[in-house]
Amino acid sequence: MEGIYQHFRAEEHAFIDVALEWIVQVEDQYTPHLTDFMDPRQRYILETVVGGYEHVKVKFWGGVSHAERRRALIYPDYYEPADADFNITLYDIRYPVKFTTLTHQKILGTMMSLGMKRDIFGDILTQGELWQFFVMTEMKDYVSLQLDKIGKVNVMLEEMPLTDSLPVHLDWEFASTTITSLRLDLVVATAHNISRQKAKQLVQAKLVKVNWKTVENPDFECEEKDIISARGFGRVKLGEINGHTKKDKIRIEIGHLK
Repeated sequence: MEGIYQHFRAEEHAFIDVALEWIVQVEDQYTPHLTDFMDPRQRYILETVVGGYEHVKVKFWGGVSHAERRRALIYPDYYEPADADFNITLYDIRYPVKFTTLTHQKILGTMMSLGMKRDIFGDILTQGELWQFFVMTEMKDYVSLQLDKIGKVNVMLEEMPLTDSLPVHLDWEFASTTITSLRLDLVVATAHNISRQKAKQLVQAKLVKVNWKTVENPDFECEEKDIISARGFGRVKLGEINGHTKKDKIRIEIGHLK
């Protein structure tokens, strides 16, 4: 499996090492292994690594169809996984709607400030004034004890059946464009129709993430399927790279969330 590393960026090699340990454990012990919540890039890497093993499989579940963040169950090929194997709890956030407005950032910021790792949580869902989130069942009691305020407002968490989750909306709309290079600052500038200088400042200010990890280097090279988020501008996804124009510009598709 040494050759697997060449297909991924250097900063992703540590995750590949961990994935290989999980797979070997499943092979040796012949029992399933359940991971924390993963972002789509981590899932793609894990699926690729598992693909090199004949008798090991992987399935992902985030508590609801189309969840962005999901847990992985790595299992021997004799095993038949069920949704219950993924140990996911859904919480509804009860809060005084008249006195505060919740946001994804406020909820996530509160969780992080309490010392909770991002990977114990799945998607944060919203519809109007309703807010919910998924959490690893192993951590649900700790979370419900700790998370009693968001900002200065008291909140209560109510456990809900997974079937009562709010819908997930993640539809990408792609448009074709050309670009002189796949440098991060240039991709951000092109995607959001801002100046290259402004995009560079965003990157250097640690306000840009590629595949859910902060990147501070403006000349970081982007690739197909990268998810790029710039604070205040939203998220884009790089689609297919379709060769070069006669003037040697790169043809690329950039997707925005509908």
